[in-house]
Amino acid sequence: MEVLVINCGSSSLKFQLIDSDSEKVLAKGLCERIGIEGSSITYESERCSKETKEIDMPTHHEAITAVIDALTDKAKGVIKDMKEVKAVGHRVVHGGEYFSRPAVVTEEVLSKIEACNYLAPLHNPANIIGIKACMRIMKDTPNVVVFDTAFHQTMPESAFLYGLPEKYYKINKIRRYGFHGTSHSFVSKRVAEIVGKSLSELKTIVCHLGNGASICAVDGGKSVDTSMGLTPLAGVIMGTRSGDIDPGILEVIADIEKKDVSQVTDILNKESGIAGLSGVSSDFRDITKAIEEGNKTAKSAFDAYIQTVVRFIGAYVAVMNGVDNIVFTAGVGENNTAVRQAVCSHLGYLGVMLDEKANSKRGEEVMISTPDSKVKVYVIPTNEELAIARETVSLLK
Repeated sequence: MEVLVINCGSSSLKFQLIDSDSEKVLAKGLCERIGIEGSSITYESERCSKETKEIDMPTHHEAITAVIDALTDKAKGVIKDMKEVKAVGHRVVHGGEYFSRPAVVTEEVLSKIEACNYLAPLHNPANIIGIKACMRIMKDTPNVVVFDTAFHQTMPESAFLYGLPEKYYKINKIRRYGFHGTSHSFVSKRVAEIVGKSLSELKTIVCHLGNGASICAVDGGKSVDTSMGLTPLAGVIMGTRSGDIDPGILEVIADIEKKDVSQVTDILNKESGIAGLSGVSSDFRDITKAIEEGNKTAKSAFDAYIQTVVRFIGAYVAVMNGVDNIVFTAGVGENNTAVRQAVCSHLGYLGVMLDEKANSKRGEEVMISTPDSKVKVYVIPTNEELAIARETVSLLK
């Protein structure tokens, strides 16, 4: 069964065509600068290497059309007709409290996603545009939505409530939602397969460390706490995001810079984190290089980042009253050996012992703790597109 996975942004559209039986990626690509001059599609498949072609894409409708044209191209496509695509799986960032699992798209489902727009104003409207474009062009193909927030709907009230007047939750649904749920779910399931145990038996901490980063406590296969909150700004220090800060800082910066709350929030999202602290970059490869060259500011930024990751790991050990596995995933977690080594150096109290040789590997599925380590530590590459395809097929069956 061929499943087209769509991840739609405001001016971009990532896609993968996956054979759900073999779980093989048949084709993938990216439409960029949608609605902007110089729009293009990058495409690669079993039949051709990666290539980029400029195409006029004033809206997402033209982007979806470009994807279809690429997939069905006689020379480079991988299918003869879009009828071979049996379902489209869409990533949607925010499902609020409406969705604790994937859903087949209906007018009612779309209405509920739109009702969550105020919780993710940069993401949900773009996700909806992509869904509607697919529905118009592939009228007979079922569309399924998979939510970043859904996996975390198992959190207890004690984990998701903020210390605010109750009305803000009861009326406005202001609470911790968490994100990267598809990744956290995929990785925690995979670690259970690796160790040969049921999900219900395991306490796992998943460290999804990329430019955006979140940590999740998964107890018995369920999310019981996570570092991101109402928005993806909360939690650990990230590439350009501040992570958790004293809320009073917003007023202080607003007074200093003569800016409003929205402008200060923009600083916290786009000018902070590792990039803001180091003055070098949001890319950990650049940070590592700067540290090697003796840049003390970069080292301070790196240390502050590690501290926040370690802090959440320790908190989640306490929340779950123990831990069996700690897993690193996403761009930084899968590839930056220095980050993993630095985090694990703080976990001796858990009986973690790092295998330096195993930790030297990048982008591979590997256990990086020694066999006699009391808590096992793994690197497991995440695959959110495959997870979306699996959820889509499971729901439609």
